[in-house]
Amino acid sequence: MTARADNDRRPTDVTSSRFRDYLALTKPGIVRMCLLMTAGGLWLAPERASVGVWIAALVGSSLAVASANAFNMVAEREGDRKMRRTRNRPLAAGRLGVASSTAFAAALGVAAMVVLGLGTNLLTAGLAAFALLSYWLIYTPLKRRTPLALVIGAVPGAVPPLLGWTAVTGSLDLPGAVLFGILLVWQMPHFLAISIFRKQDYADAGILCVPVVRGEVVAKVQAIAWAALLIPVSLALTPLGVTSELYLVIALVAGAVFLGFAIKGLSVRDGKAELRWARQLFAVSLAYLPVLTGALVVDLLWFSRGVTQGVGL
Repeated sequence: MTARADNDRRPTDVTSSRFRDYLALTKPGIVRMCLLMTAGGLWLAPERASVGVWIAALVGSSLAVASANAFNMVAEREGDRKMRRTRNRPLAAGRLGVASSTAFAAALGVAAMVVLGLGTNLLTAGLAAFALLSYWLIYTPLKRRTPLALVIGAVPGAVPPLLGWTAVTGSLDLPGAVLFGILLVWQMPHFLAISIFRKQDYADAGILCVPVVRGEVVAKVQAIAWAALLIPVSLALTPLGVTSELYLVIALVAGAVFLGFAIKGLSVRDGKAELRWARQLFAVSLAYLPVLTGALVVDLLWFSRGVTQGVGL
């Protein structure tokens, strides 16, 4: 290949590389997971939403999550350079600048509020704004000050299913709060598992996660406690009349499996075995949410909704 032909390819290659870097700022894996939970909230809501509301809720929530992730990556660029897992991120590696990345994050945030405000309602847009700002301005800086940041960060992280619910109903209702609670509680053992097998990375970056500050045993006990709490929280949708016994059984089994893997960690002390267990718990946590969402979909397809109306917060 000649030098000229190589030069002809460069503008396209640069554009493609820049696109991938900006996409990486949004953390697409997290966006996909939050999109699934927003769809769950839309599906579970007692009223049938229009196609326009569905599109606005899904697009708007995705933009809000992407914006929060991009702001988070801007704020954590120095710490990312110290972690093997994150040192090649666009800002940490120097491929993108702070100003352009901040402008990109802000544009995503503004677009999210416009789409949600015009396409759904002001309550949904307000909840999305709260989640975005609290994740960026409260949770992100607290990660290097206290291990309690995990609980604090779980609050904005649990908003997506509530966005789906309020996009349809326009109100804060008890079933919507349960959806919020499920995702909030789920995040705790999920991220505790990550913090165990990424302990050294977090220590190098100065992130005060539970294993770094209090040790792996405390992190395991906390993971068990949260996984145990997840069972009654997830089952609460059935007594509220939102789901039938089919969902109840699936949620109970899924929760028991999750809890079982968490408990297994107490018997594991060897370093390599402990890392392997933590990765297994992480994998189980990733499977839990799609299973639960699938149970909701099947339950509502085959059984009458029977959603309790007018149960407000």
